[in-house]
Amino acid sequence: MTEVRPGDVRPGGVGPGGVRPGELRTGRAPGRGPAVARAAVRAVLRAAGLLAGSAVVVSAATALLPADAVAVRAGGRADPAALAQMRAAAGLDRPWPVRFLSWAGGLLTGDPGRSLVSGRPVADLVAVRAGTTAVLVVAALVVAVPLAALLARRRGAVVAAVGSAVPPVVVAVGLAALLSGVLRWVPPVSLLPPGEPAWTRPDLLVLPVLALALPSAAFAAGQLRGVVEDVVARPFVRDAVLRGVPGPVVALRYAGPFVAAPALRVLAVTAGSLVAGSTVVETLFGVAGLGELLVGAVATRDLPVVSAVALLAAAVVVAGMLVADLVAAAVDRR
Repeated sequence: MTEVRPGDVRPGGVGPGGVRPGELRTGRAPGRGPAVARAAVRAVLRAAGLLAGSAVVVSAATALLPADAVAVRAGGRADPAALAQMRAAAGLDRPWPVRFLSWAGGLLTGDPGRSLVSGRPVADLVAVRAGTTAVLVVAALVVAVPLAALLARRRGAVVAAVGSAVPPVVVAVGLAALLSGVLRWVPPVSLLPPGEPAWTRPDLLVLPVLALALPSAAFAAGQLRGVVEDVVARPFVRDAVLRGVPGPVVALRYAGPFVAAPALRVLAVTAGSLVAGSTVVETLFGVAGLGELLVGAVATRDLPVVSAVALLAAAVVVAGMLVADLVAAAVDRR
């Protein structure tokens, strides 16, 4: 990557090689294709390792929960022999490594197991709720991304810092009190009619979407501010601004390649945090999504459901990080 400095400019405003000040030579060196391929392979292997590690951590964490589904369901009324028999029937008497390998093998074949409470396939339980949570997460991202871009500027530093410090549950309660209690613009709960898709009732989504989007925007802005300030301060970007290059062109052509990968990484983490954060929001506002499913599964110690939802949130982050790594490999001009 070669930067043309203003001192290298020849008459006519053109630097060496016909490149104007602040612009970059973008010609790719020989062997660039294999380098990109190697970087892509490393990114895929890293993503696979992260996902495998996430599966181990999720399974181990759920195994450490006190009591189990059999004890919770029995409520202390069954004798030890009956409890032992029910645990054996549910497979809970096996050591954790054996249970993990069995669960991981099922994941590889697309079968995350069956619920210990209802006996239904976990995949069916997740599929029924995933659509609602996906609508919330996508809508929250649509609100959070432009808001984070605004707050990432220097003038939004204080607002982003305050927003990051406020717990999400406080934001959710405050929004409900203002928009529903005081202004009466939206319903206080988001109880969707059975079988009705979430996107058909936008009035019921306002509170949960804002409760997810506002803290996420503040977090993303805080993560991006340093990157944006560093790129904007680079000589070729400042020179482009001084030469009167339109702002959108500066953002896309000059700063974009250097901000794209960090921004995608922040977006991936934000999306995963939205899936995880939906547990609080969906429980508060009565949204029948994955978050509510996770809360109920933790309460009943339904380990296959807990593991599936938690791993899904981790997979969202890992997938986003993989895309960011691939983009970084594609736009890297070194």
